[in-house]
Parts: sequence; C-alpha cells; structure tokens
Amino acid sequence: MKILFISPEAVPFAKTGGLADVAGALPVALKKLGVDVRVALPFYQAIRDRYTNISPLLHEISIRLGSQSLRADIFETHMQEKVPVYLIGHDAFYDRPGLYGDAKGDYPDNLERFSFFCHASLCIPEAISFSPDIVHCHDWQTGLVAALIKGGYRHSYLQRTMSVFTVHNVGYQGIFPPEKFSVAGLPLSDFFHIEGFEYWGKLSLLKGGIIYSDAITTVSRKYAEEILTPEYGMGMEGVFLKRKDVLHGILNGVEYEHWNHETDTFIPSNYNHKNIRGKKDCKRDLITETGLDPSMLNRPLLSMVTRLDTQKGIDLVIAAADNIVQMDAALVILGKGSHDLHERLVQTAMRHPDRIKLKLDFDECLAHRIMAGSDMILIPSRYEPCGLTQMYALKYGTVPVVRTTGGLDDTVSEFDAKTGRGNGFKFVPYRSDALVSAIKRACDFFSDTSTWHTIMLNGMKADFSWDRSVKEYMKLYNSLLLEQD
Repeated sequence: MKILFISPEAVPFAKTGGLADVAGALPVALKKLGVDVRVALPFYQAIRDRYTNISPLLHEISIRLGSQSLRADIFETHMQEKVPVYLIGHDAFYDRPGLYGDAKGDYPDNLERFSFFCHASLCIPEAISFSPDIVHCHDWQTGLVAALIKGGYRHSYLQRTMSVFTVHNVGYQGIFPPEKFSVAGLPLSDFFHIEGFEYWGKLSLLKGGIIYSDAITTVSRKYAEEILTPEYGMGMEGVFLKRKDVLHGILNGVEYEHWNHETDTFIPSNYNHKNIRGKKDCKRDLITETGLDPSMLNRPLLSMVTRLDTQKGIDLVIAAADNIVQMDAALVILGKGSHDLHERLVQTAMRHPDRIKLKLDFDECLAHRIMAGSDMILIPSRYEPCGLTQMYALKYGTVPVVRTTGGLDDTVSEFDAKTGRGNGFKFVPYRSDALVSAIKRACDFFSDTSTWHTIMLNGMKADFSWDRSVKEYMKLYNSLLLEQD
C-alpha cells in the first residue's frame, strides 16, 4: 500500500496544535506496518532555521496558480522510521515567522499559500514516479486536494488514487472571498456552487474537502457524532450529514515515548503502576516549586495544563475556584492565552495565594512536573475534538475530571465504586456547578486511599497508543482499496 500524507504541519518539523501530532505519528506507525508512506509539508522558515539534514530533490517545478505560473523547489528529509518528507519551498509564501499568521492576524494570502501547497503536493507523485493508492489530507489547508484529484490531476499517477480528509477541528473552515476562487485552479461552474465549495456566498476550503473526499475522518468517535449537530457543527453540520455514510471517528493515539512516567527526565522521581511511590515525591516537589501550602501534600492537588481559551472551559474553572478551595483542595494552572483570561485568573489567585498558583506561559518542563505531581487534572472543555492531555494524565496516574464532549468522553469513564471500574469523573452541562459537583465526587474518593489507588491504576493501565489507532486507519484504507477494484 502506498500513501501520501499532505498536511500543513507535522511534528517534529512544524506544530501549532494536535494536527501536527497526528501527521507526525500516524505515518511512522503506518511505516512500521510495512506501508510505503510519504509526507508533504510546506517548507516553512522555522524548518529551514532548525534542520540541516535536508537535501534538494526537485528544482523549479512549474505550479499554476490562477493566471500565474510560479515555481516550487522540493526538498527531502525524513521522520522516524525513515519516512520520506517532501518540503515544498517557495520563499514568497513560506519564508515567514508564522505558519498561518502573525500578531496582526491570519496572513491575507493564505488562500494562495495553501492552494500552491496543494497543487505542488500533487505534482510530486509524477515527478518521482510514486503512484499513491491513498492521499490522506488534513484540515482546511488541504481542502482543495480531493477536488483537484477528481479534476485536472486525474492523470496516470493519480488515476486510481482515493482520498481521505481528516477534520481535526471544524472551527477552522478556511473561509475566503468568492472572487478569489480562480486561485484554486478549478473550473468555476463545476466546483463553485452550493454542492461544492460555495458556503453562504463565500469560498470554504473545509467544505470542499468534506464534499469531494472519498472518506472523511475526525479525531474521536464522539466528535464524529457531535459535528452532525448545530451545537458542535459550527454551521457545517448539514454538510457532514450529507456525507454521514463516509464519516468515521477514529481516536487519535499518543506518543508515550515523550510522555512516559517511567523514564521522564523532567520529573524528580519516576514510577509505574507497580510502584507508585515516586508520584508522592513528584507532588511534594511540585508543592515546593509552586509555593503552595505544604499541608496540601495530603489534600487534593488539582491542575490545568492548557491553552487559556474559552473553548477549554477556563471560565468554568474561574467560577468554581472558590468552591475548590472550600473543599480544602489546591489548584495549579499552567498556560497562556488572552489578556482578559490572564487578568481574571490573576484576580482569582490573589484571593487564595496559598491554594491557587499560576504560571501564565508555556513551560514544557513544568508541564511534565505538574502532570506527575498533581492528583487530578481539570479538562472542562466546551468542545474537545480529541484531546491528548487526558490520555497523558491517565498514564501518569493523574485522574481526569472532564466534560463529556469529543475525545474526553471516549477516553474517560466515570468511576463506579460498586464495580471498581472507571478512570475519572465526568459532567455533562456546561455549567460551573456541574464541574464543582464532579470535583466534589473526586475529592470524596480521594479521602479513601485504597479506592483512589484503584482509580489511578485503572488509568495507568489504559492503552491509547498509536498501535491501536493505526489499525482502524488501515481498516479504512483497505476498504477504499476494495472500492478501487
């Protein structure tokens, strides 16, 4: 099987969110199964500045962009398992500090930048004599690809190629003025209409990817159900409903190599499910580092490690803060975001200086120490397509308190004292009192050392590695190949 991944970002080369984790890990997992998989990425300034093991592959390929003919230089490097990565270079588009924008906002020529990327990616197969069975695309930046395959690129190297389009977050829709559709390189009458790229009079690359792909995936089973509804579909629910038969929810996997409580060099003491004494050492160290009341060593220590955004439920946590302290618990928050949320969090922490500690920044080392040193992690998201934090937390024996949305609902199960099953605590309505109630249930069990130990071990034994998720992708790919025949 031959697969070409086309993604606007992928670890370790370029990352703004969970999309990069998937586009970096899934190809490696596929390669381990014997798949001939290649990855196409834009050659961003950040990649040029950080990586030296990059070689020229193709020089000045002609790319049609509307009425212009531009040139692309293709470079090659590799991921783990020697997965080839093709970097598409065009300095006018990609030699910039940001991937998608700067402090002023999105780059105004993003349609041109990613249309060029889609066209150049589809030129590579013929240039290197690589005929992919599947082209797997990710998010709105690659929303042109499936339509292009069905249009002008249905030539010898792509004539039997099937397309998969993964929606990582439906909130990002690639909306542009309709008069710019000529940049896409597709016939206006054939593709810009209500059953194509047209979306309320504008151009949506996300919609095009959904409409024209042979299969659509999103990053958890629950999120695949949610985006069919007005609450979560963000205006695209009708489009998803029309393609419901080819929509699949496949939970993201996680890379336990980087988040591994047994080998983590960022934490003061390693531990595992057979011997969890080291977690107490990590908690003691975290209390000292953050300046919390030392008595909290034997009381519940809650945490959040997140982007400070209203999507992540920060407003609920702010509203619940006084109740958390009244439960004789403490809270550590690490993250950065909007100025308004920063100010509100600072005011909240000032009311409880010994019980609530903040670091309003990104600090990867501290993130690991918080994960290992806290008893519970709060993830009360308004919506969460998949989420990786709760999966890392479970492995570290840190019990998640989450809202029942997206991948949070798929990975966290409410603890049942009668059966001893379950790995966390959940709430449904997006309200602070519902969050407080879930935290209270968790704190009540925390006082019973034996029961809490059971909850921790239930989470630590769970497996959310890519080894499991990759099998579902292989099943999907194979079903598409059967359609070819």
